[in-house]
Amino acid sequence: MHRMQGFGSTIFAEMSGLAVEHGALNLGQGFPDTDGPQEVLDAAKAAIDGGRNQYPPGAGVPELLDAIAVHQKRFYGLDLDPRREVLVTVGATEAIAATILALCEPGDEVVTFEPYYDSYAASVSLAGAVRRTSVLRFPDFAVDEESLRAAFSSRTRLVLLNTPHNPTGKVFTRAELDLICSLAREHDAWVVTDEVYEHLVFDDLEHVPVATLPGMAERTLTISSAGKTFSTTGWKVGWVSGPAEAVAAVRTVKQFLTYVGSGPFQPAVAVGLGLGDDVYAGLSRALQAKRDLLVTALGDIGLDVSVPGGTYFVVADAAPLGATDALEFCRALPARAGVAGVPVSVFHDDVEAARTLVRFAFCKQDDVLREAAVRLSALRP
Repeated sequence: MHRMQGFGSTIFAEMSGLAVEHGALNLGQGFPDTDGPQEVLDAAKAAIDGGRNQYPPGAGVPELLDAIAVHQKRFYGLDLDPRREVLVTVGATEAIAATILALCEPGDEVVTFEPYYDSYAASVSLAGAVRRTSVLRFPDFAVDEESLRAAFSSRTRLVLLNTPHNPTGKVFTRAELDLICSLAREHDAWVVTDEVYEHLVFDDLEHVPVATLPGMAERTLTISSAGKTFSTTGWKVGWVSGPAEAVAAVRTVKQFLTYVGSGPFQPAVAVGLGLGDDVYAGLSRALQAKRDLLVTALGDIGLDVSVPGGTYFVVADAAPLGATDALEFCRALPARAGVAGVPVSVFHDDVEAARTLVRFAFCKQDDVLREAAVRLSALRP
């Protein structure tokens, strides 16, 4: 199929496969190696034992729809009708694909930042739309206003924004978001915002949902999920919220993708969303400590590191370890050093902007992170 030419197996599958083949420490794929809050796990067991194992309602189980609406009000002051303005999806990846397919016609343009999460490019292509990008450059990954303005045109249909940002760990500032939103309003474009790392923000930085900004609630679809927040990435419970007519359009597409999914996990996620502020703060605090551990360790072996403001990931320049092409470097790394990482260049159209950059996941046990640094240090010339 022409639209999907160039999209083979994901880089995550490739690097995780190499990690298994060589018994390497997998800092490539962004999943934790410990489980999340016990209350959430127990709620899933109770749902299974309670017989909630068949198709859930198409929009999501009522308690999860309610919990999402309460969550958005509690943390961000957003008022949502849980029956009309919230849709549960099979992870955020499905929410992204269904939203782009619902809103875009062939030839429409989608503005996004690169590096971008790989499903963005695939979803845009599936819709027959055109990807227009603005590059975030190492090490600060600041928005380039001139480049961003040039990405917009009369054909811009939507802006696809990820904050906190994968793979860079960047948390977009209020000023950057204001610029993005002003351009979206100028071009009458939707903003689709992927906020799956919303609760994993460090250093007292603030995650600002686009839907809370002036004039944006009526043109913003917000996507998030439970996987990253509660360390349950395999459950695949995501959601999209926003104006009722747009959510209805996404629901129309979604029903022909997976129909429904994650039945017994949905009420468990509802329990998670209702956990206390201390639990949310503890999740972020624990992950920040892991970030600091890996950032320090990578710096100690001579790498230039961009300190992330959120997410599971840190980006480092692997040139001091002999990298001249991050893709080839990462393909060889599990065998050479017993560590797996992901080349940032695969998330770029402008490959030269990330020629020697590697993304490492720090959502792992401390001993794993320390041992990975020791193994990588052995590569120094």
